[in-house]
Amino acid sequence: MADSDVSELLNSAQADMYAGRFEGALEHLQNVLRNDPHHVDALYMKAVCLRYLKQTEAARTALAELKQVAPDFGRALQEEGHLYRDAGDDRGAIAAYRAATIANPALQAAWSALADGLERNGEPAEARQCRAQAEALSRLPKPLLAASHHLYENRVHKAEGLARSFLQKHPRHVEGMRILAEIGKRFGVLDDAEFLLESAAEFEPDNIAVRLDYIEILRKRQKHEAALEQANALLSRDPGNPVFLSRHAVESLAVGDYETALAGFDRVLAALPEDAGTHAARAHALKTMGRTDEAVDAYRRAYEARADYGEAWYGLANLKTYRFTDDEIDRMRAQEAAVGLRTHDRVHLCFALGKAYEDRDDYDRAFEYYERGNDLKRTQTRYTSDIMDQELQAQADVCTAELFSAQAGKGCTAPDPIFILGLPRAGSTLLEQILASHSQVDGTLELPDILATAHRLRGRNRGDGAGRYPQILHELSAEQLRELGEDYIENTRIHRADAPFFTDKMPNNFRHIGLIKLILPNAKIIDARREPMACCFSGFKQLFAEGQEFTYGLDEIGRYYRGYVELMDHWDRVLPGEILRVQYEDVVADLETQVRRILDFCGLPFEQACLDFHATDRAVRTASSEQVRQPIYDSGVEQWRHFERHLDPLKSALGPALEGYRSGA
Repeated sequence: MADSDVSELLNSAQADMYAGRFEGALEHLQNVLRNDPHHVDALYMKAVCLRYLKQTEAARTALAELKQVAPDFGRALQEEGHLYRDAGDDRGAIAAYRAATIANPALQAAWSALADGLERNGEPAEARQCRAQAEALSRLPKPLLAASHHLYENRVHKAEGLARSFLQKHPRHVEGMRILAEIGKRFGVLDDAEFLLESAAEFEPDNIAVRLDYIEILRKRQKHEAALEQANALLSRDPGNPVFLSRHAVESLAVGDYETALAGFDRVLAALPEDAGTHAARAHALKTMGRTDEAVDAYRRAYEARADYGEAWYGLANLKTYRFTDDEIDRMRAQEAAVGLRTHDRVHLCFALGKAYEDRDDYDRAFEYYERGNDLKRTQTRYTSDIMDQELQAQADVCTAELFSAQAGKGCTAPDPIFILGLPRAGSTLLEQILASHSQVDGTLELPDILATAHRLRGRNRGDGAGRYPQILHELSAEQLRELGEDYIENTRIHRADAPFFTDKMPNNFRHIGLIKLILPNAKIIDARREPMACCFSGFKQLFAEGQEFTYGLDEIGRYYRGYVELMDHWDRVLPGEILRVQYEDVVADLETQVRRILDFCGLPFEQACLDFHATDRAVRTASSEQVRQPIYDSGVEQWRHFERHLDPLKSALGPALEGYRSGA
């Protein structure tokens, strides 16, 4: 059925619904669903029709089907709330409406119905807040309200078109600027988002929502000093405000002021002792500092405050060293199976349960939960392997030996950066810890600056995300290349101390080695490589804080690894001798030889501290934080084999990358 036919059927169904002809609407919707049983809008409209026809169980079935396809579809959760409300179940309705407003904060009806339910249940203060939210939405211009719905229902391009059109007519409309900034954030165009929010804050200096959005975007751009300055300004307005205290604590943590951050979290908890999010944030800080026992206690307090708080359970699992009790596993299973659980929490619980059962050698059940968590996570992403294959191929097609010959001798000559790149879970944190243990090297973070530079060079020529990059690399002048390199050095300075060299371990930078070597020709590049099956499965069972969307499927991660190997082979051909490949298994087998090899490549003298890396006292923010605080071990090298009977799709996707590794090619 053509898209135009589907649209016509949906429009006819909507017209029948407005006229109260719900049975007629159902006929149109069934025609759509026969063609596409998973059509989100048709399933939603079907559920609404069935509710008005008093066919409650059939409506619930339609919603259950819809939630399988789109688990965080806000209008489905709102409709579920209406069913609970009509059945006189205020508790169920309140939970559903809350979930709806989290999934889509632009649902005015959900906010109003939630306020009604809260008032009936003796919670007037929260009810007033919900009522105020509904009233604010009622004042929002219709184009912006529509843009918000598109945004929260993952139709981001439609949202962008509406928001841009509105702002062309009303260029100083702050709510429009906020929406467009959120769209920019989702597209990764963070500099545009920052400019919009900075301007909005100038137009309305007392708009707290704008200030909070601005702080968030500054943090995402790793402008931590600026974010902290904004957080300080908010806190000075109302020093006892828990929201301001929490934001200030988070930004203090980002600049390494751990004591101020912990004191801030403690002040929030003094006012809100059962706030699960604050307990978890405090636990994350303690984990980063290496205070593991205290972190465990804080994560436990978070799940005691809210039993279904997935981030607390996964925080414990992500310590890698924690072992769940029988009681904790039973509690996690009960929460994960509960009806109405937010997808975000269910995903975290699935990954935590996977780790819990893996630690008990129950590998089949562990894989069941890992797979369920990945399947849920994949529904929330826009990642496709085909688009990534095109991006990687474009790098190989454009970044030729001729390009590097023509642009030789340009760029910023600073030798400071040491890039550690590859795939996540390939041992990059271990290599960073080794190098950061050297007196001449500062260990930093997974810095976003190269990715941000690539985004800026790409431009905004096409709606599909393609643009001028990497082709533009042929056109950049010597001055432009030097300025880009200097900008990188200057923008990353905030993460450094006084050492002459520093690490940048953003793994995705392997896609931009051409850009790196043009703007920073003296930078060192280390490829952290790990056996394909071990690396890919380790990524598959890891829930990342953000990004790395290729890990949420065996086929996806296998194809990504294959593309990575092919592109790294290309870089070796066009940039011979510029990249040091370090195999994780070789580091495990013979640490000293590999440490000396790495230091020689970086032009650094040998220091014993690099062999004693586990004794280095520094904040580590990645999933391997606890592992690199221990002496090296080999127990993880072959861990994937316990799951081998489930991994045929991964082997197939890896194809020549796996065959080449095994043959030594």
